[in-house]
This record gives sequence, C-alpha cells and structure tokens, in this order.
Amino acid sequence: MTKMHVKMTVNGEAAEGLAEPRTLLIHFLRETLKIKGPHIGCETTHCGACTVDLNGKSVKSCTVFVGQANGAEITTVEGLVNADGSLGVIQEMFREHHGLQCGFCTPGMITRAHRLLQENPMPTEEEVRFGMAGNLCRCTGYQNIVKAIMAAAETLNAQKEAAE
Repeated sequence: MTKMHVKMTVNGEAAEGLAEPRTLLIHFLRETLKIKGPHIGCETTHCGACTVDLNGKSVKSCTVFVGQANGAEITTVEGLVNADGSLGVIQEMFREHHGLQCGFCTPGMITRAHRLLQENPMPTEEEVRFGMAGNLCRCTGYQNIVKAIMAAAETLNAQKEAAE
C-alpha cells in the first residue's frame, strides 16, 4: 500500500512521517513519532487509554486514521508538563491525590481531564464524573481521580485569578 506524508503539530512541535492511510493515529504517535504517553488499550474506543487532544477536542486515537490528523494540532500527556519539565497542575494533582494506581489509564485520564477543564473550568463532581465517563480505570474506583480533577480545577482557577 502507498504511504502518505503526514505533517502535524504534536505537543507544540512540528512532526512528520510516512504512514499508510489506514494507520491509526495511536500507532503513528507511538511507533513513528516515539511518543509513548498514550497507551494502546482496547483499540475499540471503550477504555480511553489512548486519549489525546486533537484540534481542541478529546479523541480516542485508536479510532482516528493518521490521514484524519494530517495538519492537526495534537496534545498528549507529554505536552501537559510545565515549560521547565515539571509536572503540570493536573498531573501534580493526580500525584498528590493518588488519582492513579497501575498508571495504565493515567495518560488518557489526564489528557481528557485537561480538555474537560478547558470546556468547564469549575465543574461539579457530577460534571467531572460525566465528563470522564469515556475513560475507564480498572484499579482506582475513580474516587481519587475525581478528587484530583476537582483540586486541579481549584488550583487552575486560583492561578488565573492571581494573574488577573
């Protein structure tokens, strides 16, 4: 099969490579670009371990063809760190509030939480649970994930207010 030249911006940097049009975005990210944050879980959109931000929307990269992402702006969990390489607010709140156990789902959870908080900066607990419903965790029982996202919302809003 003929390969296509794919260009995109990933975590703020230009990225490109060759891929068959039927290549899934998750495989292009992990195998061609060597971005290992998004995980391959179910490959059927059920688990959310592969969640990335694509042009300002959460998508499960296991069901997006790389051609659909040609020219796109993509953010993975690696792109959510601070400029100095330290953990971003959401990542830090997951650590601080024990919002992870085995860590397999964590990159997708954090990436989805990032977009959720962009869409709704001060969500209620119910809104967090609804907004995260497409990302599954088999270890935590979700309580601390919700606490982490609520704490991240508070921290981000406090930072925003302090900057104004």
